[in-house]
Amino acid sequence: MHHVSLIIEFLRGRPKVVFWFVALSQGVLWSLIPTLFFSSPPGDVPLVLAVGREFMLGSYLGPPLAFWLAEIAFRGAGMFGLYALSQVCIVVALWAVFTLGRSVIGTRHAVLAILLMVGIAAFTVPSPAFGPAVLAIPLWALALMHYWRALGEGRRGSWFLVAVDLGLLLLTHDAGVVLVVLMIVFTPLTRRGREALGHPEPWLALLLLAVVIAPYAAWLSRFWPQVAATLQEAAAGVSALRLTGALVAVHLGLLLLAMLSTGIGRGRNERAPEIDRSPAEPAARAFVYFFALAPALVVIALVLIGERVPQAALLTSFGALTTWSVLAPLALLSGMAVVLVAGNRVLIYRERLVSSSWLALLVAPPLLLALSLLVVPWTFARDTRLAQPSGAAAQFFADTYQRRTGKPLQYISGDARLAPLIAMMAPGGPEGRPHVFFAWAPQRSPWVSVDDIAAHGGVLVWPAAANNAVPEDLRTQFPGLVPELPRQFDRAVQGRLPPIRIGWAVLRPPAQ
Repeated sequence: MHHVSLIIEFLRGRPKVVFWFVALSQGVLWSLIPTLFFSSPPGDVPLVLAVGREFMLGSYLGPPLAFWLAEIAFRGAGMFGLYALSQVCIVVALWAVFTLGRSVIGTRHAVLAILLMVGIAAFTVPSPAFGPAVLAIPLWALALMHYWRALGEGRRGSWFLVAVDLGLLLLTHDAGVVLVVLMIVFTPLTRRGREALGHPEPWLALLLLAVVIAPYAAWLSRFWPQVAATLQEAAAGVSALRLTGALVAVHLGLLLLAMLSTGIGRGRNERAPEIDRSPAEPAARAFVYFFALAPALVVIALVLIGERVPQAALLTSFGALTTWSVLAPLALLSGMAVVLVAGNRVLIYRERLVSSSWLALLVAPPLLLALSLLVVPWTFARDTRLAQPSGAAAQFFADTYQRRTGKPLQYISGDARLAPLIAMMAPGGPEGRPHVFFAWAPQRSPWVSVDDIAAHGGVLVWPAAANNAVPEDLRTQFPGLVPELPRQFDRAVQGRLPPIRIGWAVLRPPAQ
């Protein structure tokens, strides 16, 4: 008698329960582990908050929506708010893909697609680092879900939801342009699309999309020279080969699960539980395959063009395309495409091994990351930014400035990584933290200038070298600065690492 694993039984009888268990488990794990174990935020979170604190309509980093939401979440609930916001984005994206899958391939096969997505690293490891790339994931997924409802199911009112989704996506990340263009190309290629274009809703949706992005478009037209220069700089670091390799790498877990479930090398008489569905219609198959493959192919092609034609490099500058988190929108339908390829009857061989492997892909990455923060300082003596004492450093510099001047710290500048990090962790509440002046690129922080710091005072910070030399750009911009003795800070787990040494200087207001 053949016995099946518990997850297969739930998948057959309670597929919705399986989905919510997967989505919420992932969200809880990647919210709690960073909150409990990270002493410094991951990725570019400090820079995102430095920009978001100013609530500008746009910046050199792109559209403003993610920066605004990051600032609101941080003011409301601190670092836990940011980590939770990231996981809300992931859960919403999974729900949108699941809802789309229920319409295309049925509920149980939609859950199979979600289970495979646990093996896509782009939705797990980099997800706590909230920013434009993370916020783009649910907006991309919602746009696809509503687009299928409008195009594939004939719900004409959904065109307006597509417009809102795409508008918010364009206010989040420049890569949203790829999805907009692909939808414009795909719609007239299908019979249903051509019929839909005969109704007023798609055209009114285009008007709504223009209204949503109009404020940012107006800002972009005003500051385009500065933004274009930044985009070209970002494009210079993008490689088609590296991007392709990263796309393959983030799918390794999915490929592992798929290969194990096929039963390669199985015994001749080995049996497997069967998960079946009604046949997917050709229009649905074309939709899934197109939007699973075309976005990645288009982005790779644009990057390749930028490498061959320097004048076209601006086309490839959708932010840091080679980071894993930015790759997530390009992989949203990968699991569903694999399930479609598997056919109407999916046989899951070695279901116990597959279930164990899936559980390991869900639980192991956050736990191993937390364990590495405790073990690596003692074993490999390697520094990790997630374990740096940013809170203690921020407390020291803010308190020192307060004692010397009798005023709270309003401005901080210096090193491109240290200054935003210390500003983010400074005491006084999230809304009372100091403004960051980008001394490394003053034109990118128009909310403050050298004159503002000279008039109100501030703190300068930089990594301390052996001779405590002040960086040349700081000496040029602040000729009167007097460096203090470097300050040492110990990590929570110091191990065999040396203490962190930070060079610093206090700029007093002129009246003092």
